[in-house]
Amino acid sequence: MDSPNTESDEQARIRAVYREWHGGKELAPYAWHRPEVMEQDAARCRAAGGLLAATVGHDLSRLRIVDVGCGSGGFLRQLISWGARPGNLIGTEYQEDRLDQARAATARGVHWHLGDLDIFDDGSLDLAVANTVFSSILDEQMRHQLADEMWRVLKPGAWCMVFDFRYNNPANPNVRRVSRPQVRQYWPAAAGHHYQTLLLAPPIARRLSRAPRLLSDLLATFVPPLRSHFIYMAQKP
Repeated sequence: MDSPNTESDEQARIRAVYREWHGGKELAPYAWHRPEVMEQDAARCRAAGGLLAATVGHDLSRLRIVDVGCGSGGFLRQLISWGARPGNLIGTEYQEDRLDQARAATARGVHWHLGDLDIFDDGSLDLAVANTVFSSILDEQMRHQLADEMWRVLKPGAWCMVFDFRYNNPANPNVRRVSRPQVRQYWPAAAGHHYQTLLLAPPIARRLSRAPRLLSDLLATFVPPLRSHFIYMAQKP
């Protein structure tokens, strides 16, 4: 049995890791202007947009959505560009400086919250999103707690969407992969679910950044084991 302090200790570890990374040289391979980063962002948008259209529908303006661990607000801005109303969007974070960045760069009306989901009522939201959040949590109990909280705040028939990576990064001990059996375990009562792999593994994509883009596209399309990430969607009964 984990000690009562496990969750707070894990939260403190995560905050410390991201404070160290924020603005550091470790982020250079993920700079927005790199060709492989721009292509992977586009591929991720195509996959996420297709799954949202197939699940919650084409009209996002009516949905109340929370982005858990929203970072600098990039996915919330993407949702706004797809028609979501800023006043229906919520971004949560543990890093106050990331919330400040998100607030400054995002349309007025979005609600921001520093902390957990415990301030939200049961069954009050239509979509809960977590982008590369679960892989940042090493403690399995805390992962389950977050999954339970995302489930709790959703209305019956609503969806959660998780984007994360399915392979460990040997160079980064502060993250851990999220497997397909794990996400099915986090939401075992899902009424419906979708699982889609995507994105050529970043080390390979970086090596091929100067090659014709067709090569990367072919590898990502026809060699599924080289896809490093996934999107999983689960519907609350």
